[in-house]
Amino acid sequence: MGTALSGTGTSVAGIQMVSGGDVQENLREARELLEAAAQAKAKIAVLPENFAVLKAAQMVAQGRRECDGDGEIRAFLSAQARRLGMWLVGGSMPLAQRPDGSAMERRVRASCLVYDDRGQQVARYDKVHLFDADVDDAHGRYRESDTFEPGQEVVTVDTPAGVLGLAVCYDLRFPELFRKLREQGADWVALPSAFTYMTGEAHWHALIRARAIENQFWMVAAGQGGRNSPRRHTFGHSMVVDPWGVVVAERQNEGPGWVSAELDPERLAKVRQRMPVWGHRRL
Repeated sequence: MGTALSGTGTSVAGIQMVSGGDVQENLREARELLEAAAQAKAKIAVLPENFAVLKAAQMVAQGRRECDGDGEIRAFLSAQARRLGMWLVGGSMPLAQRPDGSAMERRVRASCLVYDDRGQQVARYDKVHLFDADVDDAHGRYRESDTFEPGQEVVTVDTPAGVLGLAVCYDLRFPELFRKLREQGADWVALPSAFTYMTGEAHWHALIRARAIENQFWMVAAGQGGRNSPRRHTFGHSMVVDPWGVVVAERQNEGPGWVSAELDPERLAKVRQRMPVWGHRRL
């Protein structure tokens, strides 16, 4: 089900799922995978994008419930973090409320919530870049902006593995976001994703390794991976990449599972010291 790489830092797991249209079934699968990662000594786990709700038609109604105190997804994340004694990066989920508390009527935010090991929410990032593209696959046209409102804030948070920067899926194609995360002190970045199979096959590895190399931080990419529906095929290949761009752990197979690696702070420091590109910038 999973693969782990041992080192001298904090163990972080990337959870791979094949979420469908049943929220409760998605949460059941997430719970089992989180338990497996916790048993393998992971201290932090990153869930994929849309881990609990995948269908666009369900997003707004679920997003409203998550704001009204009846939100099963937020309750699930808090409970699992507390039960397992691990930090959770909650992939992405719909929220019909902006960070300032204002309500949304027709759309939602694609929000990534971070919970500490006591079950307390410690950060929220709303996906900035929305996937409006035509892909030559069975789904064809993707229009996230029909359902989602883009976020505006760059978010980092202190964790047991160092300063965490947050990004979601399509954000990966915009290097300026990752520059800002490094400017805010990020040691590692979590990337919950649901890359299409076609775009993932072409660009997933190249872009994740590039963001790690350019900014000299760890990347933990947790993806949807498999046949989510007759028209939706996601790429998977959840992986951990080190600050030199080395893929240190990767799930090669489709289907649910996990990968983990220890994010070694000494490795991070050595890469930045030996090639101090951050101090060589001119533009």
